[in-house]
Amino acid sequence: MIQTFPISENSKSSWLQKLLYWADTNYPYFAFFDDHQVEYPQEGFQKSFYAAKKSIPLERAFELYRKDELVGILSYDYKNKIEKLSSQNQTIITLPESVFFIPELKIQFEVNKISIESSNPEKVFEEVTQVEIYQKPNPFVEIQPQTSKDEYEKAVHAIQKHIVEGDIYEMNYCMSFSFDIMQWNPIFGYLDLIKKSPMPFTTLFKAEEKYLICASPERFLKKEGKKMIAQPIKGTIKRGADAQQDELLKAKLFESEKERAENLMIVDLMRNDLSKISETGSVKVDELFGVYAFPKVFQMISTVSSTCREDLGLKDLFHATFPMGSMTGAPKIKCMQLIEYYESFQRAWFSGTVGHISENGDLDFNVIIRSILFDKTAQKGFFAVGSAITFDADASYEYEECLLKASAIIEMLSGKSVEG
Repeated sequence: MIQTFPISENSKSSWLQKLLYWADTNYPYFAFFDDHQVEYPQEGFQKSFYAAKKSIPLERAFELYRKDELVGILSYDYKNKIEKLSSQNQTIITLPESVFFIPELKIQFEVNKISIESSNPEKVFEEVTQVEIYQKPNPFVEIQPQTSKDEYEKAVHAIQKHIVEGDIYEMNYCMSFSFDIMQWNPIFGYLDLIKKSPMPFTTLFKAEEKYLICASPERFLKKEGKKMIAQPIKGTIKRGADAQQDELLKAKLFESEKERAENLMIVDLMRNDLSKISETGSVKVDELFGVYAFPKVFQMISTVSSTCREDLGLKDLFHATFPMGSMTGAPKIKCMQLIEYYESFQRAWFSGTVGHISENGDLDFNVIIRSILFDKTAQKGFFAVGSAITFDADASYEYEECLLKASAIIEMLSGKSVEG
């Protein structure tokens, strides 16, 4: 049953907060997606909420593709099912390799109204509207780096030796940060993060006591009809103090040979991945080196599209393209082997993907970056951040770029500003 309820735009923020708080006590599985009306090529996530009482195995999700609506998350470590790879590094928190569910409750946010689909939409609306939130704001946490600056720079220099020796062209190298805290609420954590960093692919995903708090600027894969779209991000620079400085920094990023080279290598990788699932000759680059503004950074985004073959299932789509090239490097398999060697942690959901699949087979999935992974039972969380290491990368600059990318998370968690 679907029912629509009028609600003013000014009231939506408060109602959403109540919804997330209500859902956290009523559903073991849910996902909230939002684009925050951020300018993005091909637009970001549609603002929507989905919840269910139970999950389904990934293989069952593959079987239900084009038969049921699905919501799900896929860990970076799913790579081990696609290629002959392994993940033996330290596990900061234990997260399932995949979680998919068929929505039992669906809420769409439209202009001045909310559409609720459930067995009793009016009851849902009334229960959410009547929620009262008494909890205090989250306390600040002490963040523990899992990799020192010196260790990071040594790893970068070692990775560059692999580039010189011809093993790889470019590799995405990441470091992680952890925290332990009592009475930290992931719902408030999400709301605090998006105030600092509203992004086109934000997600709050719950799987029992495990949470993803995601403020991602990047799309992994979108399918609309027969059209496939991949939008790798490679190239980052900070925002300026004013409009004039913004324009100078934006131009500097666009004209950077290093950033263009990073971006182009991943565009070529994504073109190759899409060609495995596309009609012959249909893969094209719609936009190369587009520079887009976000709250703290400019990002260089390219858009690659193709016409998808009709005989393929969800498993085919994921196995051809996952993990996304922007989070591995090129060539992909060798980079993933080196990532396992040089990084000190299991990525888990970080640099995986989360998204929504319609009954007709359309889908939209992001890249899980700029995100916190949290275990409510253990009261422990972590986040990770990385950058593309190339032959001419400066290790100290790359380290500072990582901190810039993580600045919104660090400021939200610790209350301390990040310089740079």
